[in-house]
Amino acid sequence: MTELIAVALFTLLAVISPGADFAMVTRSSYAQGRKAGLAAAVGIALGVQVHVLYTVLGIAVIISHSPTLFVGMKVLGAGYLIYLGYQSLINTRRIRLEGDGTRAGVLQALRTGFLTNAFNPKTMLFVISAYTQVVQPGSPLLLDFAYGAFMSFAHWAWFSLVAVFFSSASLRRAMIERQRVVDRLIGVALIGLGLAVAISGVR
Repeated sequence: MTELIAVALFTLLAVISPGADFAMVTRSSYAQGRKAGLAAAVGIALGVQVHVLYTVLGIAVIISHSPTLFVGMKVLGAGYLIYLGYQSLINTRRIRLEGDGTRAGVLQALRTGFLTNAFNPKTMLFVISAYTQVVQPGSPLLLDFAYGAFMSFAHWAWFSLVAVFFSSASLRRAMIERQRVVDRLIGVALIGLGLAVAISGVR
């Protein structure tokens, strides 16, 4: 029970701290509407499973003991965040309040959510830390994956709330009226996060 509470608290703190996932869900929700925002939340939850899988299988040990590989993964993740930020900065397509609720738009949001989290060094460090510092060594494989499922669920639940909030009609209208400013803020935030990760990765 103590271990479960520790994992829950560890996950809660990691999920609600602002980062690339938050910025990406915010943009998907205000730019494309609620369906896209919720799809992005699902993508993030699926992305968490990538980190859980290689951690539970023991690949995380190789990563943590190989500085070159570890830095390489962080730089790759940083590059993707910078790319997303740049795309937001240069975006010139005007957003309409009715959004892009098409199947293609929703699938794009799902894919972006997945890739953002799968390449997110913050999530990588969180999952590895959770299993090495909180979960007891030698715990049953089924329990390890159950903890991973909980981590995914927590990410899905939190970012679904974020999506619902930022896709509300009144807030979307206000943000769309200031689209250039909002896009630039999100772009700068993502690029800043990417640069921070890249710099920390080469020290």
